[in-house]
Amino acid sequence: MPTPGAYDIRDGTPPVTRQGWRQAASVRSRAALDALEHLVGGLGTGLLALVTLICLVVVALLSLLGIGLLLIPVALRVLRVVADRERARLSRWGPEIIGPEPVPVRLRAAVRDPAIHRELGWVVCHATLGFILGLSGATLPLYVVTNGTLPLWWYLVPPSEASDTLALVHVQDLPGALVVSLMGLGWLVVLVTLTPYLARLQAWPGRRLLSPDPGADLTMRVAQLTATRAAALDAHAAELRRIERSLHDGTQNRLVAVNVLLGAARRALGRDPSDAEAIIDRAQDAAEQALAELRAVVRTILPPVLTDRSLSDALTALAADCPVPCRVDAEMSDRCAASVEATAYFVVAEALTNIARHSKAEHAIVKLRRREDQLVVKITDDGRGGADEHGGSGLIGIRRRVEAHDGTFALVSPVNGPTDLMVSLPCGL
Repeated sequence: MPTPGAYDIRDGTPPVTRQGWRQAASVRSRAALDALEHLVGGLGTGLLALVTLICLVVVALLSLLGIGLLLIPVALRVLRVVADRERARLSRWGPEIIGPEPVPVRLRAAVRDPAIHRELGWVVCHATLGFILGLSGATLPLYVVTNGTLPLWWYLVPPSEASDTLALVHVQDLPGALVVSLMGLGWLVVLVTLTPYLARLQAWPGRRLLSPDPGADLTMRVAQLTATRAAALDAHAAELRRIERSLHDGTQNRLVAVNVLLGAARRALGRDPSDAEAIIDRAQDAAEQALAELRAVVRTILPPVLTDRSLSDALTALAADCPVPCRVDAEMSDRCAASVEATAYFVVAEALTNIARHSKAEHAIVKLRRREDQLVVKITDDGRGGADEHGGSGLIGIRRRVEAHDGTFALVSPVNGPTDLMVSLPCGL
């Protein structure tokens, strides 16, 4: 067995070095593909920024004549929408960029808004530099493919058009085509090497100008935490009311019935023992029903299967009890905190209840994934759709319970379906 750093007899290259080169090439290729996707996405927002910039210039020129003053608030709202698209795009590729407050309604306040000033600077940069960088990133793969495959099709085009993409080399024979193919290899090297730098350069104005001031970020975070704490208290109070209502309307009534029946049985013992036996049987049935309802309430507080087994097993049990055929697709390598798993269980239970009652669906699927420090739960059904968060179907309770964990809640339910409900809960690394 060769020692570390030993040379291979065939080519004299250390095996560890060859493995390191493969890993480095894989990492660099993945980074180039990610950067290329980033550049193409920036090309889209760059085109939106270019259109927005043209509109702003037109509105500014019309304002000199007094006509465009009424259009300024609309133009600034359009600017905010485009800037928010860029914030969302950059947030998917790095630290989240929190958007500012809505554009002020009054014209003077909107014009003086510092966030508007920064967005105006960004739209100028992104409509020019960002658009050019995105266009360059999108054309580099075309250069690689066109030049690299030229030996396969150069003879099919007119001689005046048989050249590389920059028309530097005119191809008249196969050796010339092979030279252009080597140029394609050079473009591939340029693509792998430069695209990460181009992507970072394209994103720099957005991260510099669209991010809020540190003080504003802290203020917004404090407001968000305050709202989250209020949601947690509301969710806790709602849960207590639900438990109290379940115990009062169900178990307590059953126990009262047991007490009444036992009293009736005691009085019937002296008159007719056969009637007393029938009453005792009814009391026993009522006690069994009260015990079953009590177990059901306890399971909704913290299902024992979560402690005894796992979240995926608990969701499988929920899916088995759902009247609508439901499948669970769970990929969980390790456990999360008990409170997080209990919230995920509550979300799925409430969602499946809504599906059974309102959706008229034929199938449903529950997907459970662990993505770094997030537990993602997605429930999909093929029902009639049109679910409304404010329609009294329990979705408000789901949102409040999720936000109490500083999580995110998303619902997509067009009319005629399908309905997708996605919840993301922070669960630590």
